[in-house]
Amino acid sequence: MQGPAGQTGVSNVYNNANKLFNLYKGLPIGAITWGAGSIGQSSIATLAKDFRQDISKGGPLEIDPSSYTISDIAAKFKKFIYDDRYVENFKNWPDKPATGFMIVGYSSGKPLAEEWEILIENGQCIGPQLVRGESEIGIRANGVPEPFCRLCLGYSTGLPDVLKEAGLDDPTIKKVINLCQQKLQVIFAIPPMPIQDAIDLAIFLVETTKNFIKFSPTAPIVGGPIEVAAITKYEGFKWVQRKHYYNNGLNQCVEE
Repeated sequence: MQGPAGQTGVSNVYNNANKLFNLYKGLPIGAITWGAGSIGQSSIATLAKDFRQDISKGGPLEIDPSSYTISDIAAKFKKFIYDDRYVENFKNWPDKPATGFMIVGYSSGKPLAEEWEILIENGQCIGPQLVRGESEIGIRANGVPEPFCRLCLGYSTGLPDVLKEAGLDDPTIKKVINLCQQKLQVIFAIPPMPIQDAIDLAIFLVETTKNFIKFSPTAPIVGGPIEVAAITKYEGFKWVQRKHYYNNGLNQCVEE
């Protein structure tokens, strides 16, 4: 990344940044982020809590807890993060930082969850776009997808480029990738999977990514304590494990 001062590359890696958020206390709505950890002088974690305050009762983007949709919340989040903050703070940066968000959860009265993605690359925003609807189930890896792709899909993210270098045309490359997905993919997630097993799977995949990066000749951009939350229809957003900058024994009743 290059900033106004002309700095390039990875300048700092912080292992204690918060990347997972509850977007409305008491409702089954959450978000996860990857990429740049801040916009302007505020961390993404602080901005996510600012947004939570704005959509809560009495806030400028207030939602009705009895009649909201995840698509509407994703649209509000895009405006809050990108239109109102990212554009202004990075307007003078020649090489603008990339970041992304998943807004997930249950719309009011809906039986199943949705996943909406917001991608900011080269200063441009794509989305929010629906990446998994109510009738779909699966695993999605963002940020550093290489270990996940190799383990779960059976091939590297660099395979299309290798095939192109070998002289294959685009239709043939697409056919090979589709065959790899059909023949090599391992289906880890299934609809009736118990929540605890889904939690264990998520931790396994993140730990695998951490160790892949740890032993790779690259910047240690994945590491530190793992945050995990479960979002269910009736229990809502529940923390499973999270980072605290204080001793949890001193603040047992505090929930952010």
